[in-house]
Amino acid sequence: MKSPLTSPGRNPFRRVFRSSPSSPSSTRSPSSSPQNPNRRPLHPDLESPVVAPNSPRPSHPSEHQHRQSQISEREMAAAAARGDGQEKVIAAAKHIVSSLATTKNAAEDMIRILSGFDNRLSTINDLFPSSSTESSAAAEGAETFAGAGAALLSEAAIRLEVAEKVVLRWDASDSLLWESSPEDAEEYLAAVDDLIFVADSDTFPDLVSRAEVALQMAMSRLEEEFRHLMVRNAIPLDSNDLSSSIRRLSLSFASDAGDAIEDFESTVDDEHHQQPPPPQQQEGSPEDRSGSSLMDERSLDLVHPEVVSDLKAIAERMIWAKYDRELHQMYCTVRRDILDECLSILGIDRISIEEVQKIEWRMLDDKMKKWIQAMKIFVRVLLGGERRLSDQILAASEELREECFVETVKGSVMQLLNFGDAIAICQRSSEKLFRILDMYEALADVLPDLHALFAGDPKDLICEEADGILKRLGDAVKGTLMEFGNAIQREPSRRPTQGGEIHPMTRYVMNYARLLVVYMDTLNVLLDDGACGGDQGSSEGCENKNTDDESSESMLSPLGRRMLLILSYLESNLDEKSKVYEDAAMQYVFLMNNILYIVNKVKDSELGRLLGDHWIKKHRRQIRQYATSYLRTSWTKVLSCLKDDGFGSSSSSVSKVALKEKFKNFNLAFEDIYRVQTTWKVPDPQLREELRISISEKVIPAYRSFMGRFGGQLEGGRHATKYIKYTPDDLESHLSDLFEGLPAGATPRKRA
Repeated sequence: MKSPLTSPGRNPFRRVFRSSPSSPSSTRSPSSSPQNPNRRPLHPDLESPVVAPNSPRPSHPSEHQHRQSQISEREMAAAAARGDGQEKVIAAAKHIVSSLATTKNAAEDMIRILSGFDNRLSTINDLFPSSSTESSAAAEGAETFAGAGAALLSEAAIRLEVAEKVVLRWDASDSLLWESSPEDAEEYLAAVDDLIFVADSDTFPDLVSRAEVALQMAMSRLEEEFRHLMVRNAIPLDSNDLSSSIRRLSLSFASDAGDAIEDFESTVDDEHHQQPPPPQQQEGSPEDRSGSSLMDERSLDLVHPEVVSDLKAIAERMIWAKYDRELHQMYCTVRRDILDECLSILGIDRISIEEVQKIEWRMLDDKMKKWIQAMKIFVRVLLGGERRLSDQILAASEELREECFVETVKGSVMQLLNFGDAIAICQRSSEKLFRILDMYEALADVLPDLHALFAGDPKDLICEEADGILKRLGDAVKGTLMEFGNAIQREPSRRPTQGGEIHPMTRYVMNYARLLVVYMDTLNVLLDDGACGGDQGSSEGCENKNTDDESSESMLSPLGRRMLLILSYLESNLDEKSKVYEDAAMQYVFLMNNILYIVNKVKDSELGRLLGDHWIKKHRRQIRQYATSYLRTSWTKVLSCLKDDGFGSSSSSVSKVALKEKFKNFNLAFEDIYRVQTTWKVPDPQLREELRISISEKVIPAYRSFMGRFGGQLEGGRHATKYIKYTPDDLESHLSDLFEGLPAGATPRKRA
């Protein structure tokens, strides 16, 4: 419920003493000086300034004199009201001024203040009356002032007694004030105002002890009420409430991005898998990471708005009564527990660095994804809400407001940061890189918000810790990339792929590289150290480059140079793996398959823009060189059978025996190649067709020419089909079966 005492501009100490002071309730009047919330207004009967309890007591003599002069004015006004006459009033004013003023300026200030209440007093000229009449009037005025002071003391005692009764009545009750009626809450806060006034007043020293005892009891009740209101009206945040924020603020990659990065041998063919969406469409893309969709979440209420004014009213009384330490402890305890619950909802558990080091990767990956989501939600939504809440409830004390906010959130912020620190110092492995990059970007994204939220000494601790962890996460990224390159170089598998197909390592590295490009901006910043490859292992990649390579490489970004180095490691490893094949022709088919796969992955992604056209053209030339080497190695023997070595220029002179041997050797060589190379696999249809065309252009014309010159010598003879098995068309048809990955043992179909 909203307390009627907490309307804007209302000062709780502005009380009107009624004619029947025993009444349990009283009327309030609006604040007369809203510009200074720490200053109480003039007491209606004393019209003396009352300073809020948390404000420093005035110590300057002129301020004390100013207060006493105002009291004297009320004495004089009372005397005038009883009809003592103008002379007695003026005489009393003179007596007071001459008694209290120590200098001429002080006397003039006091007269100016007194004349503000009665303009007749502005006629005072002689500050030190000499006549006996004036002295007598001053004495009578002093007696009047003493009478007025006694009346005020009596009324203060009555007010104290009324406030004590209100406090004692509720102290004996198990009910809660703010679950009762607004009138009860208003009455109780009014009683507390009176207790604070008396306890903090120098005017009523005999009543101070009683007021302090009752005030302590009242503070205990208000503390209980504050805690109940804060807990009861906290807006619960469950996983459903935060689901939209998680979706909109998530920094993680598509859900399966990390799962695709496993080990070399288990990486599966992704040719038939759906290609990942462009980076700008992926969850966690730079557009998604920009925070542009946070406006709704930033205004999230953590406590029901209708009770904020009540909490503020209670907090103000505790601050004015100098119970700010108790308020600080209670506020921080309640809000800290709620924040811990929010972290639990977001999937963030308290876990030590040692425990993080021991967690199995799949479970750790899940925790890293939750941390990435939680970091932005916690800082942008929950910490922002906590800042607004403390600003609203603890508005009466700027120092307490800042202390409570920092103390409330510090533990939760450090819990999040400590997990990031544990990840940064974990053992490095390539599968962790993308999650670490996501964590780096998440922390970098909210770091300005952290700096804005915290101020003062605690800022140095929390923000410096966050800055340090961000740097360590960046170092972990660079170290993991270096380890990734080393892993490519050391990849030990010597098992040949069936049919010379694309090696799992090639698929793994290229999928990995394509994912790295999504983090291009971040990696360019982290890797921008001016080195050729960005690490100690780059020197090998920088050696033995020709001028064109060096020139084109100098135009690359830091990530482009690092990618060039990684791909050079991959190509070197593939070259070594090709040597496990005994058939030299198959070595070239293996290299063609893998280099073409690399080129296509580069050309069809952002890698092409990263590495440039020069790199792509260079590797296409390399593929053509492998194709030429394959043709020379594989088909030279077949073509040698179609030469007319020693046959002379006339076909009639050719020995049929030698001719039969020529056709027989050709048939055997062709069938051997057919049987072997139909089991080989060239996945790329364009490369497969180009290889077949190149073979046909060499074999078919040579066979047709040989058939035309010498085939007639055997045709029509006995067992002619035993030697002339194939026509040129048969050969062309059989060549179309090459590189299809057929089962072993296939033989070419004979001519009908």
